[in-house]
Amino acid sequence: MGEADRRIRLVDMLTAAAHVQSAKPQPAAAPPPPDGNGTLLGVKGLAKHFGGLKAVDGVDMEVRRGEIQALIGPNGSGKTTILNMLSGLYIPTAGEIALAGEIITGKRPHLITEHGVARTFQNIRLFGDLTVLDNVMIGQHCRTSAGLVASVLQPAAQQAEEAAMRRRALAALEFVGLRGKEFAEAKSLPYGRQRVLELARALVSDPKLLLLDEPAAGLNATETEALIDLLFQIRDRGITILLVEHDMSLVMNVSDHITVLNFGKKIAEGPVEAIQKNQEVIDAYLGMEVANA
Repeated sequence: MGEADRRIRLVDMLTAAAHVQSAKPQPAAAPPPPDGNGTLLGVKGLAKHFGGLKAVDGVDMEVRRGEIQALIGPNGSGKTTILNMLSGLYIPTAGEIALAGEIITGKRPHLITEHGVARTFQNIRLFGDLTVLDNVMIGQHCRTSAGLVASVLQPAAQQAEEAAMRRRALAALEFVGLRGKEFAEAKSLPYGRQRVLELARALVSDPKLLLLDEPAAGLNATETEALIDLLFQIRDRGITILLVEHDMSLVMNVSDHITVLNFGKKIAEGPVEAIQKNQEVIDAYLGMEVANA
């Protein structure tokens, strides 16, 4: 597919998606947030510089509770860099990150996970030689209290905690449709099932905010449809989602709100309908010649 054809297809997706917004499920009711305005994640002046390269340059963004928000933009616009700062893999050069009103800027990844942020990666990161069940149980490590000694001696309290972990892991596998595969090696699963397994592992950490980096990458049409349904189910459990995704059909169908980046800066933000009509987004992401056509 040539570049012009690819861009025309993206514009068609944007146009077609406008007709399905009314059918999109609405967010489940969530308890009143402590900050009073519905904001779960607040980002102010966020920047990440690599030498002279400003990968992210002064981005402000808010993610509201109980919604699915998309972060989109051309390749190299800074999307994954933002996810890496939100999850603690990168320390911001400047700016502030607040989760439920608490500053988490620059905290280490395991501490951010404890605060309620979980993520998946564009390139799947599973323990391939471990079972499906073990991979999900590992995702609960931040919520356990047993130390090394207890793990070796196996006192009653540790055994009870491990049994509870197993029950939660099996429930997560049931939720994503992997029950019955718990004793298979993770690497033996088809690619699409491995992506779902990574989601299950993130969910058992009991997140408030779920960060997804291109969750539909490599999925076929049927798997993408199943992913869309799963994202709505996750949202309806009260988990807020921030996703980076290049599949515009998926983005426009699931998102309550969209933030658009270009060259490390935010160029647009708003509901789907506003983003579809934003000329700067069309120029930066789809191409002026297609907009004119």
